[in-house]
Amino acid sequence: MNLQQSNVRLGDPHICSDAQNRLNILSTIFEALVRRDARGRFQPALATDWRVSADARTWTFMLRTEIRCQSGAPISAHEAAASLQRACGPTVGGELGTEGVYASYLGDAEISALNEQTLRIVTARPMADLLDLLVDIPILSQRGLAGLPSQLIGTGPYRLVESNDEQVVLEAFDGYWGAAPKQARLVWHAQPDEATRIDNLLAGRADLITDVAAAGGRQIAASASNARYHTQPSNLCVLFMCNAQAGLCADRRVRQALNYALDMPAMIQRAVDGAAQPLNGPLTPLHFGHNPQTAPYTYNPQQARDLLAQAGCAAETPLILDVPTSLPDEAQLLAHMMAEYYAAVGLKTEIRLYADRPAYAHMVKAKQIHDACCFDSSPLSTYRVLREKLNSEVGGPWWQGYHNAKVNRLLAQAAATPADIAQRTIYQAAYHLIHDDAPWIFLYSPVRGWGIGPNAKQVRIGMTGRLEF
Repeated sequence: MNLQQSNVRLGDPHICSDAQNRLNILSTIFEALVRRDARGRFQPALATDWRVSADARTWTFMLRTEIRCQSGAPISAHEAAASLQRACGPTVGGELGTEGVYASYLGDAEISALNEQTLRIVTARPMADLLDLLVDIPILSQRGLAGLPSQLIGTGPYRLVESNDEQVVLEAFDGYWGAAPKQARLVWHAQPDEATRIDNLLAGRADLITDVAAAGGRQIAASASNARYHTQPSNLCVLFMCNAQAGLCADRRVRQALNYALDMPAMIQRAVDGAAQPLNGPLTPLHFGHNPQTAPYTYNPQQARDLLAQAGCAAETPLILDVPTSLPDEAQLLAHMMAEYYAAVGLKTEIRLYADRPAYAHMVKAKQIHDACCFDSSPLSTYRVLREKLNSEVGGPWWQGYHNAKVNRLLAQAAATPADIAQRTIYQAAYHLIHDDAPWIFLYSPVRGWGIGPNAKQVRIGMTGRLEF
């Protein structure tokens, strides 16, 4: 099967990343202890079952006995412990400011093998959402760990045959513990141009292509080929994080006004051809703990003017927006649209552009933004989003000064509550408070699109947009 996406760069599988291109490939080579099903629920992968203590600190996992890695070596709880420890260690870097993310959660945890098949993790603090982290950390054999990052040897259904900047070739792994892969061979091609990807799909030179925008989808649907356009909601949030520590956005009323001033449906139509859903808070409907009862900010310019007047905003004081030139690629357009809307409510806007995306991420992480910065928040983990960005007691990597003691208490309560229904209720209560405080300018969650040819009918697309073969 021939597949095309913008790039096929791989790298270390223990790097904390939300790069869908690399995860599409790495997830077929490597596996974690658990996986998510189509509804986002955790299911067995390399672990057959698990239990958590009442205080949400001690987790025990039972591993499968039949696991073999692609070099033939067995996988035990000792390799699982070593893999988790490496992912949290100083030798593993990050991308776009994600260095040390796993260590911030599990760096002080006790991770040990009780025997060949039993793994125990004791966290330093209650962590009812531990599976949110483990689902993204691959388990490798001793040889696999020793060979990283140049050698990629996992336990997944496909083994790596060839890898360069242009293509990645995978072949079915005969010793896979699970069901035999349906495709004998997967060939991933790097094609950064969307139009070329679409042409290749329609001409039969590609069986599946990723990252197809709405206009490209209409082209596929109108073609005489047997290809089809598939879309589904994403867990990505496109937003502006406000500097709640100093400047204009330190005032809650200003932050609320910045949300009321925007006509989000119109912005979505102009920015992404309508292929997005407005956010009603810091999470998407795919996130556990999303509160569907929370009403989104509606377009209300008069309310925005009133709030700005109450806050005593001077017309000559500009709102400064920090904006990357990529990721999201429409960030500049969004900022210019926002400036138009803000001018209509009497607020002058200054836009500062940043072409170096990694440096931009580190600037945000260092909390050196001006009034607000464009950001795309992507973890499906509610725990991670709220802890890393909005919990002032943690002051995480992406936190920008927002503080609400009640929200902090609710998040601590959620972290100590392993029961799903009770924890969801707690998260939803925090969600509603966060919406009202408006620490972010809530924009939208994009809809993802793929082009799928007749030879790729059996390919599944997971909840996070990851391809499953």
